[in-house]
Amino acid sequence: MEQQDRTRLTGALKRESVKKNVAAIHVSGKLSLLQRKLSNVLLLNAYDTLTSQSSHRIDAQTLCLMIGYNSNDIDTLKAALRGLAETVAEWDMLDEAGRQEWGVSALLSYAKLKGGVCEYAYSPALAEKLHDPKVFALINLNIQRQFTGGHALALYENCFRFVKTGSTGWWSLDIFRRLMGVDGSEYYQSFKHLNAKVIKPAVAEVNKVSDIIVTPETRKMGRAVSDIRFLIRRNPQLAILNIDDGEGTRTSRTYARLMELGVSDRLARQWISEHGEDYVAGKIDYVAGQPEVRSPAKYLSRAISEDYLPADKSASQRSNDPAIKDRVAKLKRVQSLVQSRSPTQRDADKRLFMSQLTDPARRLDFEKHGWMSALNADAIFSFWAELVPDDEALGAGV
Repeated sequence: MEQQDRTRLTGALKRESVKKNVAAIHVSGKLSLLQRKLSNVLLLNAYDTLTSQSSHRIDAQTLCLMIGYNSNDIDTLKAALRGLAETVAEWDMLDEAGRQEWGVSALLSYAKLKGGVCEYAYSPALAEKLHDPKVFALINLNIQRQFTGGHALALYENCFRFVKTGSTGWWSLDIFRRLMGVDGSEYYQSFKHLNAKVIKPAVAEVNKVSDIIVTPETRKMGRAVSDIRFLIRRNPQLAILNIDDGEGTRTSRTYARLMELGVSDRLARQWISEHGEDYVAGKIDYVAGQPEVRSPAKYLSRAISEDYLPADKSASQRSNDPAIKDRVAKLKRVQSLVQSRSPTQRDADKRLFMSQLTDPARRLDFEKHGWMSALNADAIFSFWAELVPDDEALGAGV
């Protein structure tokens, strides 16, 4: 197995924010959460050379790391890229001379995966619009990774650019439905349904996980709601997403080693906080001793969550500890079951499981580690044992 270079974030990828064109934000409402995050990271990666290069490249592992997608399921990544290539971007704006300009383009003109690298391109017309600094809003990538709902991220993107003015201004419900990507649904023509299923959940999530607080206001024509706007203010608590958990963490040798492996800042601090420097440092040493590892960052995540041990210890400890053997077997079985599900089923499984997690720490751990979440291991085993009751591997000892 050929050893790959360690994943590093360089150049534009080191930035915390991506400049995103207002027009692009307006037309991306129908993207799934994964596609929306993917779109932002691809734009960030390409930004410096948007108009000077016809195509752009990014390591697929780095791409997954930046959107918080820690899966070997390449089919889901392919589907997300396909969705971007099939989604139409439409802009309607004033040019430098004050003339109205309308245009339409696919979000990506093409994308391909080859040799662990994602190559993609924008149409020249869209690239020009995306690169125009006069119409950009800043989207914080640390914040976008916290979202679990596509409507919430869409609302955040469309509200954030108005944070300085304090209000989005009035949108007709038709425009708002379009921004949220539900304009083609008969169900959401009813404001009651739109409010219950889109507005309230999206507002709650934006206010919980982002750096702004939004408050919806409506106005009526007759008895029916006709327009909506959002009042916006900074969230004083959510300097939290850029929180510094103590500068000591960031100046430690263990933190520096995690950065060298391409681990995100937040995840590095989380691991050190949860497990302690010595434990994490030991797992880094373990991974460094595995020369055939293709993705050190991903392997390290498993080493930490599954407590991988050096050969001289694991041979005796793992073979003689039934509990460890049972846990490892169940984790492998869960991964196998997950891979056997369709992308739609996998998304539904995750949402159903997360709806059962009331503890914020457990939710955060699952958001970061998915089905490999050590903090939720027992709950994960029980969930899959109920979902697949005839599975003998999960039935024992649950």
